[in-house]
Amino acid sequence: MLKPYLIGKWRAMGLGLLLLIPGMASAHPHGWIDLSVRVILDDQGRVAALHQRWRMDPFYSLVILEELGAAEGEASMEARLDQLGLEIRDTLAPQHYFTEMTYDGKPVAAGDVSEYTVMERDGRVEFSFRLPLESPLELGEEALRYQVFDPSYYIEVVHEADHDEVPLDEALVVVGGDRVCTSRIAAADPDPVKVAQAARLDVTDEAPGGLGRYFAETGEVACAD
Repeated sequence: MLKPYLIGKWRAMGLGLLLLIPGMASAHPHGWIDLSVRVILDDQGRVAALHQRWRMDPFYSLVILEELGAAEGEASMEARLDQLGLEIRDTLAPQHYFTEMTYDGKPVAAGDVSEYTVMERDGRVEFSFRLPLESPLELGEEALRYQVFDPSYYIEVVHEADHDEVPLDEALVVVGGDRVCTSRIAAADPDPVKVAQAARLDVTDEAPGGLGRYFAETGEVACAD
């Protein structure tokens, strides 16, 4: 039986190496996720779900794949990745899958994740899942806004970007429905006090709750009638 991975396993397994890398032991974050989001509209043009793809960083991916390969038993790698997906889903559920959504300044509630998968692609572990809204959301004049972040900022979550750190077009797209929608990704603009606070955190420190929010990019989607 595999143990829960995404938070505790990353910290436990990465701690020894992180302490040996100059600069890494004295600042958050200690790993990252490259994020892509598809905003899914239903037949009535309402937002029904956010389909997210998380690509784990190369070091974390290598550690996971090596441990899965070395695990006891006769299970195939595909079966072990499936089990990992279940454990990631269950680990993230109490933390709302690291996702916060708002519309017109009010929180938008999400439902439970039942569709998810884990695979290895080009040496990196990818976790994909469909996060449904609790109720479909009709977009009016306001934009739907979301942030995906680890509250502790131990893991940095950023949209897929090019070498100049400009988000790719495919990092946020709208699919389904027949409405004309626009999207954009707003960069984080953390207060220098928060930046200094994160820089002071040692690899073994626990960050104040919600620190990651200040470093999170914001995805925005608006749809015309």
